[in-house]
Amino acid sequence: MAEPARPNIVLINVDQWRGDCLSLDGHPVVETPWLDELALEGVRCARAYAATPVCIPARASLYTGLTPQSHGRVGYRDGVPWDYPVTMAGEFTRGGYQTQAIGKLHVYPERLQMGFQNVILHDGYLHFARDRRRDQAGLDDYLQWLRREAGVDADYVEHGLDCNAQVARPWDKEERLHPTNWAFAQAVDFLRRRDPTKPFFLFLSLHRPHPPYDPPRWAFDQYMEDPLPEPPQGDWGEIWTPFANPRKPDLFVGRMDPRALRRARAGYYGLMTQIDHQVHRLREAIQEYRLAGNTVLCFVSDHGEMLGDHGLFRKGYPYEGSARVPLILAGPADLGFKTNHVIHEPVELRDIMPTLLAIARLPIPAAVEGKSFLPLARGRKTPWRAHLHGELALFGQSIQWLTDGKEKYVWFSGSGREQLFDLTEDPEERHDLARNQGAAARVARWRARLVRELRGREEGFVSGSRLVRGRPVRAVLSHLARRVGVQVA
Repeated sequence: MAEPARPNIVLINVDQWRGDCLSLDGHPVVETPWLDELALEGVRCARAYAATPVCIPARASLYTGLTPQSHGRVGYRDGVPWDYPVTMAGEFTRGGYQTQAIGKLHVYPERLQMGFQNVILHDGYLHFARDRRRDQAGLDDYLQWLRREAGVDADYVEHGLDCNAQVARPWDKEERLHPTNWAFAQAVDFLRRRDPTKPFFLFLSLHRPHPPYDPPRWAFDQYMEDPLPEPPQGDWGEIWTPFANPRKPDLFVGRMDPRALRRARAGYYGLMTQIDHQVHRLREAIQEYRLAGNTVLCFVSDHGEMLGDHGLFRKGYPYEGSARVPLILAGPADLGFKTNHVIHEPVELRDIMPTLLAIARLPIPAAVEGKSFLPLARGRKTPWRAHLHGELALFGQSIQWLTDGKEKYVWFSGSGREQLFDLTEDPEERHDLARNQGAAARVARWRARLVRELRGREEGFVSGSRLVRGRPVRAVLSHLARRVGVQVA
């Protein structure tokens, strides 16, 4: 009997989408009917996380299947060459797939293919690459297309917004010219021109809902008119007071003017609903090309956005708004996915590469540290990790965290402060239990786990059986810095 055809794989990777921002997940405001439909047809991971919740290191885990310690990116730093012998795209290419990337890669050099046979690039506004002394259109296929469509001087920054700020307004051009619509149009066109003799791996990577918060007018107005609940505020906010910068449009910490915050939230949610509609556009095209019977869709984000929770903004934090991401997997019935199934085990971005390779019946390289959650998607009981370890160098210290999906432990390497949250009883992390005498034994158990995770690390976070605070930290670990020839500082 002939082996069944390998399935096509479409991986939709959005940027900065919180894990709770799906209407199916109970969000009180956001409307995502088409993503809800996708989840009802397949599997949703309720505890999916980015171990390093900021763009570059999170994508390193997604692209390589490695932990942050192994790929060496534990903070945000541009301009560090990407040199990994094994990548997700490379394995699909090696396995006979036609591989195409569209949108944001956020690698260096910018045109590096990362194992894809072809890349159509739009990284969004990257300060490191955005240099008018260089030909920007040469680094940005969307910009080149926009100038053909809207004039030689056209740019996506004409509306005056910023790629990290909480300032929001509607998109200033025709909706079809928005980078989100452009990326999906490119994906639909790929379906037309693909090689029909091969299965394909399509990586559709969107810059939004990352700022600038510039959805089409209809999407912006939809959420400006809706009542919005107040962001949750914890009893531990003094941790972040030294870093407050509330008057800055791109603030990390502080209280925004309520009117400005409302516009920011309307812009953020509006971008999500715009993407949701475009997901349906792509699914319709897959159906029209008669590919739906053999195509798997996976939807995920690289990290979240605090959006005012606990007086915090942007990403990089260990809290649910920043570290938890949406993750949906759906495909044809013969792959055996359970429908309308929720996985509660803690899943991480590095698990996506082995999962998709397993679905494609391709070998998983020995170097990959992620685990395939395909058995979980099929409803099977399978041994899983006891907890997930995450970290990020931020504000001059390393923020280390552990979670099993039910509790979360956080340790700040600068101050030595600890936090403990009961995610079952307190999913919004309003109450820090670490200083409660009754939780001392739970804190000690988590601390011992972190000691085991960090023992032998180059920073010297562990001495004997205790955590050591005040150690110098860096965004790039020395083993990667040596390999690619950059300074670690």
